[in-house]
Amino acid sequence: MLSTSGYAILALLARESLSGYDIAQWMKNAIDFFWKTQHSRIYPELAHLEELGYVTHRLIEQKQRPAKKLYTITEAGREALKAWLVMPPMPAAERNELLLKTYSIWLTEPQQALAFYRRQLRWHSERLAIFAGIQQRIEEKGIPKPSDPRFGDYATVRVGVAYEREYVTWCRWMIEQFEQELQQQEK
Repeated sequence: MLSTSGYAILALLARESLSGYDIAQWMKNAIDFFWKTQHSRIYPELAHLEELGYVTHRLIEQKQRPAKKLYTITEAGREALKAWLVMPPMPAAERNELLLKTYSIWLTEPQQALAFYRRQLRWHSERLAIFAGIQQRIEEKGIPKPSDPRFGDYATVRVGVAYEREYVTWCRWMIEQFEQELQQQEK
């Protein structure tokens, strides 16, 4: 049985051969927006993938550093990834601390809640700007076709933009609600 993190690694290796360090960087800088994998899980996953025959590695000699392993997906790994891609995803356990706090926000002072949602608005606005920038850079090169490896980048960033845009709208609505509450209290 392969973990979802194992499939995430195969997805990266399907694009190009990478070292464990390179995989960690990709996980941190590209996939982390929608799939979190602990750095400590990468090397055990690579070892497991190699045991299954889904990846191989070759040693690359480096000057004044230990040799590094460069991992490549095998045909068996590519086939396992292809089969997994069309399987229904497991239902995700929703754990949204912001919504949990919102559920009981009525217990706090409106001024504190207002400050809280303003911080959330800033955070989601910053993420929206990041995602929108990535989307724009991809679109400037031309919208990729579904058979292009960049299509997955484009599809995931589009949903990221939509997600963050909705959170920005919702945070603004929450701010309006608490501003109105404060105005009514002042009267």
